Amino acid sequence: MNTSALVVSHGRDASFERGLRSFFEYRDLGVSAATQGRVVAHVIRAVPGTELISAAHLHRVDFQLVYVLRGWIEFEYEGYGAVRLESGSSVYQPPGIRHREIAHSDDLEMLEIVMPAQFETEMVDAVNG
Repeated sequence: MNTSALVVSHGRDASFERGLRSFFEYRDLGVSAATQGRVVAHVIRAVPGTELISAAHLHRVDFQLVYVLRGWIEFEYEGYGAVRLESGSSVYQPPGIRHREIAHSDDLEMLEIVMPAQFETEMVDAVNG
């Protein structure tokens, strides 16, 4: 894969912004620009004190991996049920799998890598249905 530039992102310079989910903040690691939009990598952390409102949804992606850096999170996946991920756990979410967040710790921090960088999220009626 050709990239336009080496990208280094330091925690001391970290900037988090609200994004797709109001109860999470996202730190862009600069990978999207370096890969011309083929890949996005970001650190996601919980926003303590915000209400978890998660509806069933799916992402139109080619690849999605989540790795928990700190804390824990529970997802519900179509065909699998509830899955709890803790520090050091990862999950490859197959393209288009229906899922939703069930709960997470206030100290949750996770790395997410997705292809392509820009993707659609589609709300669905339920995880299994």
